[in-house]
Amino acid sequence: MHERMDWRSVTFDWNRARAFLVTAEEGSLSAAARALNMTQPTLGRQVAALEEELGVTLFERVGRGLVLTRTGALLVDHVRLMGEAAASVSLAASGQAETVEGHVAVTASEIYSQWLMPPILRRLRDEAPGISVEVVASNQIRDLKRREADIAIRNARPDQPDLIGKRVAEDRASFYATPDYLARLGPVATEAELARADFVGFDDNKTFIDALVRHGIAVTEANFPAMGSSHPVHWELACAGLGIGVGPCGLGDADPRMRRVLPEPAFTYPVWLVAHRELRTSPRVRLVWDLLAEMLPGLLEDAPR
Repeated sequence: MHERMDWRSVTFDWNRARAFLVTAEEGSLSAAARALNMTQPTLGRQVAALEEELGVTLFERVGRGLVLTRTGALLVDHVRLMGEAAASVSLAASGQAETVEGHVAVTASEIYSQWLMPPILRRLRDEAPGISVEVVASNQIRDLKRREADIAIRNARPDQPDLIGKRVAEDRASFYATPDYLARLGPVATEAELARADFVGFDDNKTFIDALVRHGIAVTEANFPAMGSSHPVHWELACAGLGIGVGPCGLGDADPRMRRVLPEPAFTYPVWLVAHRELRTSPRVRLVWDLLAEMLPGLLEDAPR
């Protein structure tokens, strides 16, 4: 490909430009494909099509990653500005909607999406049948400025100036296992004694092991006979008696298959609602926001023991 562009002949495709931008930011096609929730071959074709369309080479492959060419580096800032402008137009239009109907996307962790969102959406359906809600189940923080979601349920305060947040609850998590597994494990009085237990792990198991070690539980990879690629899978594996799992107390205490390993919760963390500032002026987003703020504290409460 040559590096000379005739801008008068360019027919611009924003989807291809977005594929280029996210690939540049993520550093690889695989990471960008995950961020955009599309297959890697599809993303690769969009980037290649943009290169063909512009008549330039945007990336060079270095090892397993991609590095911007000189031309790509010149273009990426312009494309980023275009993305921010497109998002601003969409946000402004959404914020001006006056009817309580339309689409709202709510992103939450996998376990919150599976456990908390169904009863909330059931009530929303009764109160505002004109609103359709997409639940974006992801443990990755979605970019609200790019409209990857309208509202996020997060466990940390937002730090971007265009985002607003409201702390609505505090969640607590504990160690859980089946009665059968606890009988095989034998009596446990302290967290340190859990070093002899089997645990169900996560795909990012090093992070989980580090957290357990910080709690004084000296586990190694040998303590993990099974691991789940998502938190719902992790929970179901623990419910099958494969070892100790971790889950929110409101979920674990209500599950008849599980028992707390120790009486006191092991972890506490805040629950925040987050949205773009402009979207809070949208009646449909505001209605969903208010319902989440109302229902989440009750759903997160520990079940009576």
